[in-house]
Amino acid sequence: MSAELHELGVADLGRALAAKQVSSDELVTHLLARVDSRSRLGAFLHVDAEGAHAAAKAADARRAAGESSPLLGVPIAHKDIFVTADAPTTAGSKMLEGYASPFDATVVARLKAAGTVSLGKLNCDEFAMGSGNENSAYGPALNPWDSSRVPGGSSGGSAAAVAARLVPAATGTDTGGSIRQPAAFTGVTGIKPTYGVCSRYGMIAFASSLDQAGPFARSAEDCALLLSAMSGFDERDSTSAQRPPQDFHAQMLQPRPGASAARPLEGLRIGLPKEFFPATLASDVNGALRAALAELEKLGATLVDVSLPRTELSIPVYYIIAPAEASSNLSRFDGVKFGHRAAQYGDLLDMYKKTRAEGFGPEVKRRIMIGTYVLSHGYYDAYYLQAQKLRRMIADDFQHCFAECDLIAGPVAPSVAWKLGEQGDDPVKAYLADIFTLPGSLAGLPGMSLPAGFGEHGMPVGLQLLGNYFAEGPLLHAAHAFQQATDWHRRSPQ
Repeated sequence: MSAELHELGVADLGRALAAKQVSSDELVTHLLARVDSRSRLGAFLHVDAEGAHAAAKAADARRAAGESSPLLGVPIAHKDIFVTADAPTTAGSKMLEGYASPFDATVVARLKAAGTVSLGKLNCDEFAMGSGNENSAYGPALNPWDSSRVPGGSSGGSAAAVAARLVPAATGTDTGGSIRQPAAFTGVTGIKPTYGVCSRYGMIAFASSLDQAGPFARSAEDCALLLSAMSGFDERDSTSAQRPPQDFHAQMLQPRPGASAARPLEGLRIGLPKEFFPATLASDVNGALRAALAELEKLGATLVDVSLPRTELSIPVYYIIAPAEASSNLSRFDGVKFGHRAAQYGDLLDMYKKTRAEGFGPEVKRRIMIGTYVLSHGYYDAYYLQAQKLRRMIADDFQHCFAECDLIAGPVAPSVAWKLGEQGDDPVKAYLADIFTLPGSLAGLPGMSLPAGFGEHGMPVGLQLLGNYFAEGPLLHAAHAFQQATDWHRRSPQ
């Protein structure tokens, strides 16, 4: 069975472990060998083989003692934006090279308590700022479908690791699309829950009003199992939603009233915003999406035309608010208490300047400068305050849509994954690629990317589904029904 272990998802591995067809330690051995043989992908920044074997043996002992859990003994890996007590955390930056956290992020701690086994830390754009994983200070992660292309960002290492079958699942974060876009580019499933569903405690902050944790996995079912363990109120996070723990897997399996086995989505209204299907949408992406929408109709869903008129404004709004919050959040990295410090300096101010100039990469510096500018005297009202007003209007547009539909569908990105270095000289071009993911992020809504076919050059295409606040259950239900009827999520790169 070992030759096929890497092809099994979280739910299947949980069942195999429960049936004693394989041990967690055997799983770890098998996957670590794959990680080692595919190191050129650049997915991992740190591999903790010793810690993984110890955790796997502990999980096997818990099972032997009669404990059962769908995640007990299942290997995963964490985006290097989550602090971990047993592995270094860099956030993809030289600023934090070698940093050892004294505690685990809440998401990490909860998955550990559920019995998962961490293989290590995954590559990402520096401080989660980027759309291609090319901004990592430790080199880019590569797309397993075509190593000359990006895996998406900022959670590129997480998406690449799951797509390459190095781990069955991984954690990620989504500020403006950093779970959904990499999932689309690499042909895996990813979900960003409603803002506040997962604790941000121990998640290195980029933009605090936007950052949200979520899982990458093979399927909606796997994501539901992980999200159930990751989520829940955390008193250490002031933005954590005060809701009781949710069983998203049970919600996913809850049948719709009047539905049948053949038409599980009977009565579900799926909105198609006209702004999500512009003439500039790549024809290969459009073709794959139209086929996926037709499949949803076969499953009983009704497609409804809706409008999100302020979609285009989401780009300037996001690229004012997010850098503004970044300039504030990243002010803590000054060389005083932790992280990089310049070797030579004249006084305290000189130390600040040299430390930050040496530690931060170009994209991080660019966003800090933009953010500082829009928050400065005389510009706050003209830029930041106006952006916050527009953010509210974008959120209101979604509520008008949800009066007419239950879920919203569209593309994740305007094209398939681009070539490495293709957008290096034009950061604005990369920003524009976030057009379909930014509106949902600004509104704080849950969103998913599902594998929905392939476009040019054999590259994966993702279908985006968005739900209303705390509608993760219906979102996962629709995604699961689609994946029961299709096999795109089972395809893997050669």
